[in-house]
Amino acid sequence: MKAALAALALLLWASPAPAQDAPAPGSVAFFGLRFIDLSTEGAINGARPDEATRTEMATDLVAKDMVARGFTLVPIDPVVDQLQTISNPADCNGCDTAMAAKLGAEYALTGEVRKISNLILSLQLNLRDAGTGKTLRAGTVDIRGNTDESWQRGFSYLLRNLIFRMN
Repeated sequence: MKAALAALALLLWASPAPAQDAPAPGSVAFFGLRFIDLSTEGAINGARPDEATRTEMATDLVAKDMVARGFTLVPIDPVVDQLQTISNPADCNGCDTAMAAKLGAEYALTGEVRKISNLILSLQLNLRDAGTGKTLRAGTVDIRGNTDESWQRGFSYLLRNLIFRMN
């Protein structure tokens, strides 16, 4: 009996997830990317201007990609005061979808760059339904190197192969 249950558990664990179509274009509240420095370098030396510039560059890259895919970016100005009280909209217990719904958007998009070291960074995006709060697509990509090119390639890969992959 135990062997049969173990075999069934293994079969279920190894089964592929059901295919899910990429989200249809619609209105999206994009709350930008947050840079989170977990490195010793950041703890000792503080924030680096080049990383702030890269975060802005990557935010623009994601926004332009969304528009190129047919999404409409909703201005977030009406919730900017609320947004300034939140350290990270990607990790705020649903405040992202509540703000997106308040703005009349269909989707909420958040993202992070987590710097582990100057060599290892983790890029993350999360696209959620503003009405239900359900995560529609999410992904994380680890990159090597803290350069403009590595960030661009990482976010392009993340968008193309995880957020908007074709099933």
